[in-house]
Amino acid sequence: MSRLAAAFAKGHPALVTFVTGGDPTPAATGAILDALVEGGADVIELGMPFTDPMADGPAIQLANLRSLGAGTKTADIFRIASEFRVRHPHLPLVLMGYANPMITRGAEWFAAECAQAGVDGVICVDIPPEEDPELGPALRGAGVALIRLATPTTDTARLPAVLEGSSGFLYYVSVAGITGMQQAAQASIEQAVARLKAASDIPVAVGFGVRTPEQASAIAAHADGVVVGSALVDIVARHGADAPAHIRALTSALSQAVHESRKATA
Repeated sequence: MSRLAAAFAKGHPALVTFVTGGDPTPAATGAILDALVEGGADVIELGMPFTDPMADGPAIQLANLRSLGAGTKTADIFRIASEFRVRHPHLPLVLMGYANPMITRGAEWFAAECAQAGVDGVICVDIPPEEDPELGPALRGAGVALIRLATPTTDTARLPAVLEGSSGFLYYVSVAGITGMQQAAQASIEQAVARLKAASDIPVAVGFGVRTPEQASAIAAHADGVVVGSALVDIVARHGADAPAHIRALTSALSQAVHESRKATA
């Protein structure tokens, strides 16, 4: 069983956490990732900094700028990932970002670097399923999951294309907007998750706008996982290199809420 499959087979919903690699500095990122693990995260998404993160709201946009301002390079992201894998051999690590840093040296190069660093999956925001040959075959050939995004506008006609070649989990973007700015109505999330789960056996994790344990618990009662990003990135913005203790505290509260959500509705 892959690390990602194991993370969604623990008998409770998974907490998926996101932070931007290199924020506040490449040297500080490892301790932040460790704090996520210690707080109980089941999957970690490591953002690859990019100059034009079009799907991200102000919090993650600023995190990208801080990271790039600290001199973070793609090589730093892979070094951070490799060192994480040594410290945490069993916890899934996913790279999330945009096409330019991933394919500028060629998809085969990027996929090989992911495999060598122990990366379990990749989320590429701006390569749609119709352009799968740009990255998908290389990742699958290297044994790295290509994690696709579904949105409120992904209709029944397009959903099969989104699911084709997707693995690890399906990331349901619950709002038609940017990260961290708003949360979708609970009823619409429940309906969307039910529709996606009826179409595929891939676990469904819901993100965008999830900031509190209460919000995470409500979503986890119906989804296979909950993604929290901007709330954690805000902590890094406020505390910089002193963020790990605060990251650990919020992650612990989130993980407890997500892991126990089904008990609350039983």
